[in-house]
Amino acid sequence: MKAITTLGALLIGAILSTAATAEPLPKVNGYPAQPLRFISPFPPGGGNDATTRWVTTKLPDFIGQAAVVDNRGGAGGNIGAKAVVDSKPDGYTLLTGQVSLMAVNPTLYSAPGFEPLKNFIPITQVNAAPLAIVVASASPVKSFADLATRAKADPGKITFATPGNGTLSHLVGAVLSKEKGVPMTHVPYKGAGPALNDLLGQQVDVLITSTSSVAGMIQSGQLRALAVTSPRRVGIFTKVPTLEELGLTHATYEDWYGFFAPAGTPPERVKYLHEAITRTLRTPEVTKLVIEGGSEVVANTPEEFTRQVTQDMKRWGDLVKLSGAKLD
Repeated sequence: MKAITTLGALLIGAILSTAATAEPLPKVNGYPAQPLRFISPFPPGGGNDATTRWVTTKLPDFIGQAAVVDNRGGAGGNIGAKAVVDSKPDGYTLLTGQVSLMAVNPTLYSAPGFEPLKNFIPITQVNAAPLAIVVASASPVKSFADLATRAKADPGKITFATPGNGTLSHLVGAVLSKEKGVPMTHVPYKGAGPALNDLLGQQVDVLITSTSSVAGMIQSGQLRALAVTSPRRVGIFTKVPTLEELGLTHATYEDWYGFFAPAGTPPERVKYLHEAITRTLRTPEVTKLVIEGGSEVVANTPEEFTRQVTQDMKRWGDLVKLSGAKLD
C-alpha cells in the first residue's frame, strides 16, 4: 500500500493534479455515456456514505457525467454488495466497500451472498484510517497506560463500547482484552451515536470507534483520545499516540474505504475508472476532506488494492474467530 504519509506530499500531489481538473478524461469507446451509480451499502450519515459523497461530488469533473449515490443499507452491508454483484458489469454500477464488508463479513456471516475477490474487481483504495480509543473528558482514566492498569487490577470491570458485534471496533477490543493484557467487557451498540451518548453519560468506560465519529468531540474537549490503531499518527490526531508507540507489538489495525466494480467489467473501463477516481482523490478539495476525517489518501493501483484486500481477509477473518462473533 502506497499511502501519502505527510501533509506536504499530499498537498504537492493535490497541486499537481489541480491543472487536470478542468477537462474530463477522454472517453473509452464512448464510455461513459451515462451517469455512474455508486452503491453505498449502509444508511446515509456514516463513514461509507460520507466517503462516497466526497468522491462523487468532484468525480464529474473528470468523467463528464453525473455520479449518483444509492444507499442500500442492511445486513452489515451485504444487501448493497449483492445488488452490485447482480448488476450488469458495464462500469456504470459500482460499490463503495470497506474493511468490515469485504474482509470481516465473509467470516462473520455464514452466507454473506458474495465472495469479495470472485465477485468484485478492486479499483482503488480511497484512504487508510485508524480506530480511536476514547473516554469522556470527565473520566478518571487519563491515558492508555492508566486504562491498562485499571483493567488489570479488576479484570472485566472496565467496559468498552463499540458500534456493534462483529465490527472492527469489537474485534480490536477483543484483541486488547484477550491478547494484549487489557481485560475489558464488551458492550455492543447499534451504531456509534448511541455508544457516544452512553460514554458521555459514563454508562460505559471506553469507546472504540472510527476517527471520523469522534474527531469533532475530541477537538471540542468532550472526549479524550487515549490511542489510535494506525501505524503512525495521522490527520488531526497527531498528538495521539499509536498502540505500537505505547509498547503493544503487532497492534496496527486500519480501516479503509475503496471502490469496486462487479466481476466481468471490461478491463479498459476499470482502467478508466481508476484514473478518474484517483485524480479525484488527489484534488485539494477531496484531500482536505479525507485529512479532516482523521485519515490519509491512498489512491493505489487495482493490483495493490487487491493485495490489501487479500491480506485483510486473512487477518480480520482470524480476528473474527478470536472474538467468537458469528451472524447468520
